[in-house]
Amino acid sequence: MAADDRNKVTILKLRRQKKEQTKTVLTTAYDYPQARIADGAGVDAILVGDSLGMTTLGHKTTIPVTMDQMISASESVARGAKKAFLIGDMPYMSYQISNEEAVYNAGRFVQAGMDCVKVEGAMTDRIKAICDAGIMVMSHLGLTP
Repeated sequence: MAADDRNKVTILKLRRQKKEQTKTVLTTAYDYPQARIADGAGVDAILVGDSLGMTTLGHKTTIPVTMDQMISASESVARGAKKAFLIGDMPYMSYQISNEEAVYNAGRFVQAGMDCVKVEGAMTDRIKAICDAGIMVMSHLGLTP
């Protein structure tokens, strides 16, 4: 199926692919051209990663990346990708302070066009608060910065 003929990837499609053991393709993009290329190639999901701090902004780590930088990158990716499931990576200190701040910042990602947000670690109270606000969350449980 040509990339132009496919529907928007949803969480239901991703769950079905997992159940059916169909491989899912996820890549990272930080801007409009990268998102257009990935979406045109038919990837299932695109992560707007805070790794843009190192790959795009020239930082040594992800720690200096701000919410405003992530929102700008997310908006750019959302304009370029029309079919892929979009995931916004919540930067350091954008969700650690309180449930209220976590929900507010997760909402900013949704307003920027993301389908889901990603957090580091098993911060169950934060994840529950974000989910209770109607926002999907992906938690990264492996190596963290």
